Amino acid sequence: MDSKSIIIIGGGLAGLSAGCYAQMNGYSSGIFELHSLPGGVCTAWKRHGYTMDSCIHWLMSCKPGSSFYPLYRELGVMDGSPIQPITEFASFLDEKTGQTLSVTSDLNKLGEDMKSISPEDTAVIDELIRCSKALQGFDSGIPKPPELSGAADTLKMLWKFRRVLKYLFRYGMPVEELAGRFNHPFLQQCIKNIFLPTMPAYFLFAILGQLADGQLCRYQGGSLSFSEAIAARYADLGGTVTYNTEVAEILVEDDTAVGIRLSDGTEHRADIVISAADGHSTIFNMLGGRYIDTALVHRYDNWPLFSGLIICSFGVARSFAGESPAKTILLDNPLDTGCKRPDSLLLRILNYDPSLAPDGKTVVQVVLESDFDYWNELYKDNDRYTAQKTRISNQVLAWLESLYPGVTSQVEVADAATPYTYWRYTRNFKGSYEGWMMTPETIRTQIPKTLPGLKSFYMAGQWVEPGGGIPPALYSGRNVIQIICKQDGKRFTAVRS
Repeated sequence: MDSKSIIIIGGGLAGLSAGCYAQMNGYSSGIFELHSLPGGVCTAWKRHGYTMDSCIHWLMSCKPGSSFYPLYRELGVMDGSPIQPITEFASFLDEKTGQTLSVTSDLNKLGEDMKSISPEDTAVIDELIRCSKALQGFDSGIPKPPELSGAADTLKMLWKFRRVLKYLFRYGMPVEELAGRFNHPFLQQCIKNIFLPTMPAYFLFAILGQLADGQLCRYQGGSLSFSEAIAARYADLGGTVTYNTEVAEILVEDDTAVGIRLSDGTEHRADIVISAADGHSTIFNMLGGRYIDTALVHRYDNWPLFSGLIICSFGVARSFAGESPAKTILLDNPLDTGCKRPDSLLLRILNYDPSLAPDGKTVVQVVLESDFDYWNELYKDNDRYTAQKTRISNQVLAWLESLYPGVTSQVEVADAATPYTYWRYTRNFKGSYEGWMMTPETIRTQIPKTLPGLKSFYMAGQWVEPGGGIPPALYSGRNVIQIICKQDGKRFTAVRS
C-alpha cells in the first residue's frame, strides 16, 4: 500500500517538525513556505558581515536527560551545535535612580541582592526564592496530545506533578499580580519584566528553577542556523520544501481537505493537509471562514496577542566585553515610536556568540513594543514608512550614545524591523511574533488541532499552543503526527539523528 501524502503549509519550526516526524513515520510530505528561508519567525539576516538575530534569546531543557533534549536530538539541533549555559538570565537598570539588579543562576544571591534594595520586601522575596527552588529539578515532560490522552494519562500526569501541584494552584495568578505584592517600585518592574507580566506566576518560578539547574542555554550560531539544522534534518529524511510560494486557498471537497492552491493558481493535492502557518490567515482566508465555532471566534476576537515589535539592530566595531547580553532598561525619558512612548526597552548585546559578528565587533539590538495597525497603515506610503524607521533608529542610537559614549562613530551598519516586517515575511496575525499572549486563561485552554466539520486537516504551531516559544512549536508538529498515526493505526516512531 502506498504511503499517504501530506502537504504542510508553512516552513517555520512547527511545520519543519511536523515534516520530520511525518517522514519518520512513513508518510510522503512536502512543505510550502512563503519566505525564501526556513524557520518562520525563528530567523536572522545578514548585513555586511553582521547577523541580525530576531528570535532565540534562550532555550529550555538543554541538558541531556531533560524531557526536551530528545526532541532537539530527533530534529537534529543538538548534533555538534555548541550551546552556552546561561548564568545570567536578565539584568535591570533604572535610569532615574541608577538602581540595578542581575537575575543569575545563584538564587540565594538573587534573594540577597533584592533584599539589599528593599529590606521591607523580605517576606515576599523569600517566598519568590523558596518557590523557585521548589521547582528546581521538576520536568513536565513533552505533553501528550490531549486528543490521545485518557483517564490513565491524567492520573500519570497528576502523579508526576504531585510535588509541584500546590504551586500550580496557589500561584496561578499573573506575574504582575505577584509583582504588586512588592513595595519597592523597582523590584515590581523587575519581577514583571523577567519574562512576561501576564503569564502565571508558577511559570516564572519554573524559569528561575531551570536557570538554577543550568537547564537554560543560548544556541550558538543564531536562530537561522537553528532552523536550518531542522530543515537539513527534514531533507535527510526525504522531505522537500518549496520556498517563495504563497498558499492562497486550501482545497476542500465534501468537507475534506484535499490540497492547496497557490497564489499563481497552481494546485497540489494530498491525502492530508496540515497548516503550520498563521492561524487567522488559515481559518479566515485560506478556508474562507467556513469551519469555525463560537470558541474559535472568541479567541481571535478577544484573546490578547504578543505585541508587535520594533527591533533596531546595529553592527558595532566594539567588543562590549563584560556587558550583560540582555538588559531591561527603565527609561528616564520614554522614546517616541510614532504610535507609542514605551517607558522601557530590552537591550541585547550579542557578544556571547562570535559567529554573529566579525572579530572584536558586536551586534547590538534595542527591542521596543509597538503597534501593527500603525505600521500597516504607514507602509501604504513607503517614503513615510522608511523615514519613520530611520527616525526611530537614529533616536535609539542617540540613546545608546548616552549609555556608551563614542558608540555612534563605531556603528558600521544599522537595520530596523517593524511589526509590518514580521507580517510581510510570516503573515502572522497583526505581526504577533508568538501568537497568543501567555495568560492564566490561554495557558490552561486546550485548543483543538482540527477545525469543526473539516476532515483530513490539522493545525500546528503557536496558534494552537498558546504562549508560543521554541519547544511548544516543535512538539506541536510532533503531536499532530502522533494524532495522524493513531487514526491510521500506526505506531508512532521518533528517530534520533
